[in-house]
Amino acid sequence: MLLGSCSQKPAMTVCTLLAGGLRSPGLCAPTRWAPSPPGLPRIPSRPRPQLRPLLLLLLLLLPRSVLSAVFTVGVLGPWACDPIFASARPDLAARLAASRLNHAAALEGGPRFEVALLPEPCRTPGSLGAVSSALTRVSGLVGPVNPAACRPAELLAQEAGVALVPWGCPGTRAAGTTAPVVTPAADALYALLRAFRWAHVALVTAPQDLWVEAGRALSTALRARGLPVALVTSMEPSDLSGAREALRRVQDGPRVRGRLLCRMRGRGSVVQGAEDRVPSRVSVSAAVIMVMHSVLLGGEEQRCLLEAAEELGLADGSLVFLPFDTLHYALSPGPDALAVLANNSQLRKAHDAVLTLTRHCPQGGSVRDSLRRAQEHRELPPDLNLQQVSPLFGTIYDSVFLLAGGLARARAAAGGGWVSGAAVARHIRDARVPGFCGALGGAEEPSFVLLDTDATGDRLFSTYVLDPIQGFFHSAGTPVHFPKGGRGPGPDPSCWFDPDTICNGGVEPSVVFIGFLLVVGMGLAGAFLAHYCRHRLLHIQMVSGPNKIILTLDDITFLHPHGGNSRKVAQGSRTSLAARSTSDVRSIHSQLPDYTNIGLYEIRELRHENVALYLGLFLAGEAGGPAAPGEGVLAVVSEHCARGSLQDLLAQRDIKLDWMFKSSLLLDLIKVCVWEASAALRVPTPPSPTSDQLWTAPELLRDPVLERRGTLAGDVFSLGIIMQEVVCRSAPYAMLELTPEEVVKRVQSPPPLCRPSVSIDQAPMECIQLMKRCWAEQPELRPSMDRTFELFKSINKGRKMNIIDSMLRMLEQYSSNLEDLIRERTEELELEKQKTDRLLTQMLPPSVAEALKMGTPVEPEYFEEVTLYFSDIVGFTTISAMSEPIEVVDLLNDLYTLFDAIIGSHDVYKVETIGDAYMVASGLPQRNGHRHAAEIANMALDILSAVGTFRMRHMPEVPVRIRIGLHSGPCVAGVVGLTMPRYCLFGDTVNTASRMESTGLPYRIHVNKSTVQILSALNEGFLTEVRGRTELKGKGAEETYWLVGRRGFNKPIPKPPDLQPGASNHGISLHEIPPDRRQKLEKARPGQFSGK
Repeated sequence: MLLGSCSQKPAMTVCTLLAGGLRSPGLCAPTRWAPSPPGLPRIPSRPRPQLRPLLLLLLLLLPRSVLSAVFTVGVLGPWACDPIFASARPDLAARLAASRLNHAAALEGGPRFEVALLPEPCRTPGSLGAVSSALTRVSGLVGPVNPAACRPAELLAQEAGVALVPWGCPGTRAAGTTAPVVTPAADALYALLRAFRWAHVALVTAPQDLWVEAGRALSTALRARGLPVALVTSMEPSDLSGAREALRRVQDGPRVRGRLLCRMRGRGSVVQGAEDRVPSRVSVSAAVIMVMHSVLLGGEEQRCLLEAAEELGLADGSLVFLPFDTLHYALSPGPDALAVLANNSQLRKAHDAVLTLTRHCPQGGSVRDSLRRAQEHRELPPDLNLQQVSPLFGTIYDSVFLLAGGLARARAAAGGGWVSGAAVARHIRDARVPGFCGALGGAEEPSFVLLDTDATGDRLFSTYVLDPIQGFFHSAGTPVHFPKGGRGPGPDPSCWFDPDTICNGGVEPSVVFIGFLLVVGMGLAGAFLAHYCRHRLLHIQMVSGPNKIILTLDDITFLHPHGGNSRKVAQGSRTSLAARSTSDVRSIHSQLPDYTNIGLYEIRELRHENVALYLGLFLAGEAGGPAAPGEGVLAVVSEHCARGSLQDLLAQRDIKLDWMFKSSLLLDLIKVCVWEASAALRVPTPPSPTSDQLWTAPELLRDPVLERRGTLAGDVFSLGIIMQEVVCRSAPYAMLELTPEEVVKRVQSPPPLCRPSVSIDQAPMECIQLMKRCWAEQPELRPSMDRTFELFKSINKGRKMNIIDSMLRMLEQYSSNLEDLIRERTEELELEKQKTDRLLTQMLPPSVAEALKMGTPVEPEYFEEVTLYFSDIVGFTTISAMSEPIEVVDLLNDLYTLFDAIIGSHDVYKVETIGDAYMVASGLPQRNGHRHAAEIANMALDILSAVGTFRMRHMPEVPVRIRIGLHSGPCVAGVVGLTMPRYCLFGDTVNTASRMESTGLPYRIHVNKSTVQILSALNEGFLTEVRGRTELKGKGAEETYWLVGRRGFNKPIPKPPDLQPGASNHGISLHEIPPDRRQKLEKARPGQFSGK
């Protein structure tokens, strides 16, 4: 569109822009823009009413003609779908700007400005349609806000010739008809990140389309400037769970380890050549850009994100959080900005990790102060709550004024002729106009200020001011405060901010050099280690291969490395040892002999059913590792028997060994020695420890050289000592009660001779004589192995001794005994179970007892109708005072035993006894229809008849009278308690039955009306008498009855005593008390001779 001139001879006019006398020529020419269509919302701004007469008079007196035009400015944004954007009151902001512009235009005859508030849908498809529709209706457009519509809006505006001010597009630059309000958000953020050298950033957006598109556009702009944006993620859902998930993705996201960027010389444009992205599990980001509404304006997503960061420990200074939306408006420092955090300590603590970059108001002004002045000048409604107006108000106001400033400069440059939208956009950058909180345009003032909280988090302070265009970054006097007094995220390599440098993994050259030195050092160390290992392998070739003899720690697994005795160090082996068989290791602390002088391979070839397989020699250094010959510990490795060794068998005292079993063991042992006399049972006898020398012959102890070689006579001596171990099932020389050192010393230096002592009851005399011959001091007097075998066979007189037969016989006897024992224990267990069940059913109902035994909970049960029985002993207190405690116990035991015998013949359940009170119920826990009343009545008559003949053992002359009360009604029954649980009844029926008993008379059955009605309905001949109205405690006066008998009931019932006037019905008369007991009563209760 083109802006037309005034007339053929236009008047020379200067249109004043309201801002302290700032003037721009060329606003007076008429335009060809048509007014807004009737359906478009339009807010016209007119001069104040009191200036109309003066303006009309001025126009009449002017000697030249002025043609007026209408310039319609559309304000496009999500005003209808986003309440926080709507809180900026865009209608008031645009109206205020148009009013001030029109006031100046009316004085100078310039064009009249009108504004149209255009809604932009929050969904991206709708936003594109709103832009297309708006460009056909307006002369200039402020918007859009959705970054996805920015590029289409630029193209459409260029085609339509409409000036465009897209303040919500983060990376938009001036081009065509587009002119940003201030420095794009991407430039501002890049300048901040470059100042702190934070290259690795992550973007977290709100789930709405507007913010998701803003995050994408911002990440594209930052990546185009060379920064490795590691992650762009969205909070879905927009609550704490979505915030936690987004922050976890930030922690675990991939890291850009290197990039290749080149700057085209002469153009200044950055071209991304290649990127090398390598996943990493380290902390990937130094800063998190929050693309969402600020929490200071009520943004719930940012509140959830900061609270989640505090919860996950990310707000400790390791990350810095940068809000994105504050780049679009001027947030004022001070305590008012943090008012929303006052009641949320967690959020206030998390906000300490936030650095807020916002637009800067020159000369210390603020949006809040400008709003207040406008309201004082009656330019804003007086009832407007300024605290609820978003600072975005000033951005909208400034956008309208920038359009007017660009229009004025474009008109001046064109000499008042036609101007295009591109010309207006081109001159906006150079225009200096009055902004809402200060002058806009020019390079005198920095464009942004960095706000931060102090340690208390009570207010915002200005820390740095910066101008991304000029590259200014200066301190404002207050340093940046990071949480916990830290230094914040560490700086990244500077190569990320140099477009001419290839950043290889973000590593400085010095770090690369140090890494090179480390690699070289590790290579040298590896070469030295390889030489050492080769040298060691040359020394242990004999222990390699499947048939090796020398075994090391790599071949044996020690199950008990610190346990066992000196003869058995460990058990177990690897798969290569005798086809996964386990092994015994007997440690021999000695120098390793010459391998060529001992028949290791010959020993390996020994095979016999009674000989444990020899596997090799175990060699370990002093520190537990392989050692060179002559420096280690030598141990014999042999096959391990699954049932243990002979020593293990003798140590198990629970295994009974008779002489047949022992002789079988000894016979097999002697057979082995006979089979290979040269190696038969040759027990190693190293110099230490001393306990291993208990099996050594005396002549070998005196000659260490001969001891290491061993002799056949020495083996016979060792066989005799082992025979003593088997026969006595004890250690060598155990019966002498001497230490091993003392035993070895006495055996080595006789006289006297030191030999074991075996009693006649432990073995046959022939066996004892054979052992003594093997212990002979002179080696030549000891029998040979063959002779020893013959002598031992003669002990059993030719009978074959088989250890398997002995074991089977012992197992059979043990099995028989075990069966009898199990049968006996099972019978005892069954008897105890019956006793327990019987006792449990006596304490609780059978159904309840079964439920408790099954472990199921017993729920309380409601019974619609039951009959309860209560009785007590008349004058029980007096009887107790006249009796000893043991006598009282005997009385109650005799009486209740009588009662228990009676209730067994009736369908009733004994609930409990408390002192002299006896409580019985019928109708529970097993329901019996209406029979409960008859069962209780029959039981009461039987009890009353039996009490008539009952006498106390210690006072037979004193009668025992009882009172009985019956009542029928509903109740609840259940088990109460875990320890000693009781089956208890609850309800008003229980209380009423107790009151019937307490208001009754001796030898009387006091019955309530409800029970009488049930007995009458049953028609079983129960006889009742009306007592009259009786006062029941808590119930008032009720009609009660006496149960006096039943047709066909022939048992005698005691006659109730005649009550004298003034006598108590709750005690015993004085004449009924024996004289000796009366004296005791007078001492216990002076002045009282009756009473309960």
